[in-house]
Amino acid sequence: MSRALATTLAVFAVLMLGAAVDASAQTAAPGLVTTQKLSAALANELVGESVAACAQKGYTVTAVVVDLDGVRQALLRGNGAPIHTLDNAFYKAYSAASLTLARKENSTKEVADRIGKNPPTTVPQTPLPNVTYAVGGVTIKAGETPIGAIGVSGAPGGQFDEECARAALAKIKDRMK
Repeated sequence: MSRALATTLAVFAVLMLGAAVDASAQTAAPGLVTTQKLSAALANELVGESVAACAQKGYTVTAVVVDLDGVRQALLRGNGAPIHTLDNAFYKAYSAASLTLARKENSTKEVADRIGKNPPTTVPQTPLPNVTYAVGGVTIKAGETPIGAIGVSGAPGGQFDEECARAALAKIKDRMK
């Protein structure tokens, strides 16, 4: 066997061993984080239920579900919902997924209430992208574990957006296990 062939086989063997170790490590290695999120079907049902809950009250809204990384899982723009609601619903969901976790808050309303009681002494120099303090973003929890967030936008006030999101969450609560 030539030296080049032997070297190639040795490198191949090391790569295969590394791949085998990596595959086994992914299933049981300490230090890995396992996260949960809604299934695509349940996320789609949640945005549908939110839009329907608001439509029953005469509100045309958009609903967006994100995972804990702020990645959109589902979006539904209700009939006649203004174009700006697409972005605003996402901002509310993104903010609920990112701002509420550290303080164990459950909605952008709780964040806004906290900030209103304790205004910052300085204004941040750079606004955070995709972050809003508008009411209408709600953390999605499986039991007590946060798994994502929903944002609703388009009702005549954030409290109504939040009511629609919470009504929809109540309908799917038993299936978030």
